[in-house]
Amino acid sequence: MVSLIDEKNLSIILDHVSDGIQVIDIEGRLVFCNRLAAMLDDINIENSLGKHLFEIYPSLDEENSTLYKVLRTGIPIYNHEQTFTTYKGKKVATVNTTLPVRKNGHLVGAMEISHDISAVMALSEKVVTLQNKMYGSKDTTASDDAHFTFDDIVTRNARMLTAKSMAMKAARIDAPVMIWGDTGTGKELFVQAIHNAGGRKKRPFIAQNCAALPASLLEGILFGTAKGGFTGSTDRPGLFETADGGTLFLDEINSMPLELQGKLLRVLQDGTFRRVGDTRTRHVDVKLLTATNIEPLEAVQHGMLRSDLYYRLNTITLHLPKLVERRDDIPLLVDHFIKKFNDRLYLNVMGLDEAAFSAVMRYDWPGNVRELEHVIEGAMSMMEGREITLDDLPQTLQRATRQRLSPQEPETSKLPIVEAIARLEAQYIEEAMSVTGGNITRAAELLALPRQTLQSKLKKLKEGQDAENSAV
Repeated sequence: MVSLIDEKNLSIILDHVSDGIQVIDIEGRLVFCNRLAAMLDDINIENSLGKHLFEIYPSLDEENSTLYKVLRTGIPIYNHEQTFTTYKGKKVATVNTTLPVRKNGHLVGAMEISHDISAVMALSEKVVTLQNKMYGSKDTTASDDAHFTFDDIVTRNARMLTAKSMAMKAARIDAPVMIWGDTGTGKELFVQAIHNAGGRKKRPFIAQNCAALPASLLEGILFGTAKGGFTGSTDRPGLFETADGGTLFLDEINSMPLELQGKLLRVLQDGTFRRVGDTRTRHVDVKLLTATNIEPLEAVQHGMLRSDLYYRLNTITLHLPKLVERRDDIPLLVDHFIKKFNDRLYLNVMGLDEAAFSAVMRYDWPGNVRELEHVIEGAMSMMEGREITLDDLPQTLQRATRQRLSPQEPETSKLPIVEAIARLEAQYIEEAMSVTGGNITRAAELLALPRQTLQSKLKKLKEGQDAENSAV
């Protein structure tokens, strides 16, 4: 069967891929170069074919050329960052995957696929510049980005109170603090409170999310850049230098590329680092706070977090439970958010009606406290009247609540109204007792009943259950 892709068609295809491709022979001479590689490296293909690699790229040598290393060792190199100068003096930054080329089991050359990151490195410069304009110089005497204190942490849940107590102690020392919990559980709230309660509260507080940023960009943001380090680079301090004397918060640390985690470990161990493209070692004094949305040991086991970095960051670890695990805080948080948005929206909302309160208490809140806040804000922005009703809540919450209730609730519509109300009341009481762990005082608060009334109802329910058991 005749192949549909001959050498000419293959060359046309390779000229239209989005990465540069080059192949050298066993002598190190260029034998193939696609159009994008020629544009990227600023070379003329016809004039370059047959020339030695180091003749085309004078800034490369046997030590820093990935193509030459693979040609010498026969071992592939994956996703390696490389900065070099072309024949015309243009500086280029790439991420390369370099593979050995074999024929009949013998090494005959090497090929390299290069992805241009020069624009990304230039973007890194712009981001670092903007960060410095935003946060100011090392002489910053106040933190504009840490507004929350421990007074803003609204809770009466035992686990949250323990975490709050630990955080208050952690604020008094300079050891690293790692906080983990689902999205929306309040990690940054704790981080800002720790900063504002410590000795660095008058110094900068800087937060950086590590998710969805390539290593080259994030490295420039964190550690700064040196002039001439790559195309268009200038001398710019990174966030570590900007936060010197203060606090740096790295969110979603488990998303940080592993190669950068090693550099972060060095800063933690001795307080030193180098800007991208620089040879000078610099020293900073920064309190590092980190957060992850999964259990840290799980991140280590899945290769998302270096074990040596984890053990260095794990000096003080706080776990924030999901909202579904602290249902006793829901009424308190609802009241807090209603007051907050009453003030902001110039309203006078009194609370939730019975159906809305039941839905809020029964919902599983996958978005945690943040979702609850947005639900209350949305309801108050659109509602009419003085109480939030079930119809004011999002449809997703209403549907999820009904689906959860449907397999458990009795068919009350066919019962006498007195019996139906009694069953519904019993379910509310059981739910409140479950949520509060059997605490009658707190359950009475949830149900808006006097404690003595709830005790009386509990006694009647127990007597009814005992009677049913005796009949059986």
